Amino acid sequence: MLNTQAATRQDMTYWLQELQQKRWEYCNNLDAAKRDSRMSPTPSDLSKGLVAKDNPDLSILSQNASAERARNILAVETSPTDLVGEQAASQPAPVQPSSINFSLKQWSTEIKNSMSSLRKGNNENRRSIFYTTEEWEMLDPTPKDLEDSMALEEKRKHLAEGSKGLTSSAFPFDFGRIPHKTRRPLKDMIASSKNRNSSDSSPTEWYAGNGNKLVSELQLKYQSQQEELEKLKKDLLSQKELVRLLQQTVRSSQYDKYFASRLCEGVPKDKLELLHQKDDQILGLNNQLEKLNLEKDNLQQEVKNLKCKVGELNEQLGMLMETIQAKDEVIMKLSHQLSECEDSTSSQSGAVNTSMAACTNKELQELDRLKDNLQGYKTQNKFLNKEILELSALRRNAEAREREWQAKYTSLEAKLCQIESKYLILLQEMKNPVCSEEQSPAREVITQLLEDALKAETSEQPEQAFFKPHLVSEYDIYGFQTVPEDDDEEKLVAKSRALDLRSLSLSENREISTGVKWENYLASTMNREMMRCVELKNLIRSGIPHEHRSKIWKWCVNLHVKKFKDSTIPGYFQTLLQNALEKQNPASKQIELDLLRTLPNNKHYSSPTSEGIQKLRNVLLAFSWRNPDIGYCQGLNRLVAIALLYLEQEDAFWCLVTIVEVFMPRDYYTKTLLGSQVDQRVFKDLMSEKLPRLHAHFEQYKVDYTLITFNWFLVVFVDSVVSDILFKIWDSFLYEGPKVIFRFALALFKYKEEEILKLQDSMSIFKYLRYFTRTILDARKLTGIAFGDLNPFPLRQIRNRRTYHLEKVRLELTELEAIREDFLRERETCVEKRDLISDDEEDS
Repeated sequence: MLNTQAATRQDMTYWLQELQQKRWEYCNNLDAAKRDSRMSPTPSDLSKGLVAKDNPDLSILSQNASAERARNILAVETSPTDLVGEQAASQPAPVQPSSINFSLKQWSTEIKNSMSSLRKGNNENRRSIFYTTEEWEMLDPTPKDLEDSMALEEKRKHLAEGSKGLTSSAFPFDFGRIPHKTRRPLKDMIASSKNRNSSDSSPTEWYAGNGNKLVSELQLKYQSQQEELEKLKKDLLSQKELVRLLQQTVRSSQYDKYFASRLCEGVPKDKLELLHQKDDQILGLNNQLEKLNLEKDNLQQEVKNLKCKVGELNEQLGMLMETIQAKDEVIMKLSHQLSECEDSTSSQSGAVNTSMAACTNKELQELDRLKDNLQGYKTQNKFLNKEILELSALRRNAEAREREWQAKYTSLEAKLCQIESKYLILLQEMKNPVCSEEQSPAREVITQLLEDALKAETSEQPEQAFFKPHLVSEYDIYGFQTVPEDDDEEKLVAKSRALDLRSLSLSENREISTGVKWENYLASTMNREMMRCVELKNLIRSGIPHEHRSKIWKWCVNLHVKKFKDSTIPGYFQTLLQNALEKQNPASKQIELDLLRTLPNNKHYSSPTSEGIQKLRNVLLAFSWRNPDIGYCQGLNRLVAIALLYLEQEDAFWCLVTIVEVFMPRDYYTKTLLGSQVDQRVFKDLMSEKLPRLHAHFEQYKVDYTLITFNWFLVVFVDSVVSDILFKIWDSFLYEGPKVIFRFALALFKYKEEEILKLQDSMSIFKYLRYFTRTILDARKLTGIAFGDLNPFPLRQIRNRRTYHLEKVRLELTELEAIREDFLRERETCVEKRDLISDDEEDS
């Protein structure tokens, strides 16, 4: 084996440098050949469009220039000594230089040369550690090197036939021998983008009519490539900065390594320290030089920008100067025209000035007079405004005092009504029969006081009266008679009750009225349809005002019978009425008998000529024709009579349909009254649950209170409570359904629970139950009990209990029917019982 050795250290360094350079050129040419065979377009494929030609950003650095710049940066040795090759190998081994004859120039040369061969090895894929992926684009090989690499590439054709894609960079960082994927070189990307532009644009398609479309596509591609190029430039700048920093780091590390290993042998410490200082100074000066170069580049760029701005400003200044010059010319022309006009009019204005002077004087005098008048009006206006403010303050104070007095008056009037009610009861208690027949003066006074108290509101008032109480109207707003005409005792009780109602109404008016809430709600529903909601339910439970009750009732009825009305023809009610009048109707006779017995204490139904009688007849006849199974049942007339107080005939008819066919169970108003009997048993269950003490009290004295409550359920409290409470019950009933009847029936008992518990015999209890509902006057308290104290009150529970009791009642009716049939058979067979007749036979 032949070993060769360079004569001197400088020769060895040169040959190591040449070996590293050839290795780098070979690897670079190999990758370049691969890249050219896969990605680079031929010169004939370059785009010839205007967009590609005018693109200034697609310029590529010269290969030789970039390579030369890289060599200058590395600063390697470029010429060997005299003895090279075999001559250098035949010489004896070089003697290690001593510390005396070792020069600083030799040190620096070895440091520079050692940087080119930092990493040693025989692997051809090794790369120099001084270049990153982006840096190698500037270090292109020379044309001669490219020819050599292409010759090698022809021998390895299988490398040129590889898959398309991005090739690895020739200069990746290879620390730790970890392979890195590199990005596509900048030159190849620019060339491929040109190739795509040239292949996408076709002159034949352009002249075929698709020119505009191709131009737009090329512009979009050009913009996208411009953006991509900008991103690549930014990445290139960042990588260059990284390379610069890494080069400095490598230089310093190599320098330290050199001094630590070979150069430090036999060198004095003072020289080493001096070298370290000088090296630090060199590095510092290099850094300062680089910073100054960067600042210089930035300043040059700023100077260019400022020059561009100055050029733009000069152009704008020139334009402004031209505009000013044109305006000056226009002004001069107008000035000449004005002077000519003044000369022509000066001669004519002499005669006019004398006449204008006289007119001007008159106008000035008139103007002075108007100014004086204006000043006087302003002064007068200030005075009047002051007076208006004072009067407004006085009016507000007066209104406040009036409201206070009104509140006091209302309170006093309510108390007075209560006192008068107690006074009437006291008079009634004192008017007892006296054993002696003599008329005492006290008895005459009491009789006179009773007569004065029982007088209704009339125009004729006695001049001399011991006592003049509040006068009560003969009828309330619903048409019901407030004071009966026959019985004096009933008159006194009715008058006392009317006074108590007046006292309650006056007390309620002092609080926030529900009318205001109703006005606000109806105003909010002017442009939309009313719908079920919690707000509306609470308002209805508090009571519908008299003026809005017709509208709300009609809406509630239509809400429940919409499915029935949609399935009928127009004029359905009139058709039913016409058929009932023209054809024989079995219910018409009973209807006629009950008309005047419906509400005799209401002025709308008190006489045959009353307006409500005919409407009541029409509605009942039409309903009997619609429901022949029911026909007519006593109790329907009262339901219709209450509905007609606020609804028209047809709406009252549908209201009756709602109650009978929607709210109440089947057979509620039939001949057997099956549904009514079931509800009484359900009510008993609820009494035992909600009012256990009262229920036990009734059971103890064997009082059947369903005899009283049966009529409540059948006619929904008509003629059972005072009119104010009756219509508030109906408000909630028409909106919520039959559950309201159970609520208010329980509430009536709970209202008077303590008074009933004080009664200790069945007769007094039953007598009290017959009239106690008429003594309940506070509708607000009753409503609070019904919808507050009795909760929870689920409808599902009522339905389940109805189903349970319905079966039991049906079994009982079946047994009764069997007993009746046995009775009829016995009557036919037994001679003694033939004279006996049943109730049904007696009615027929």
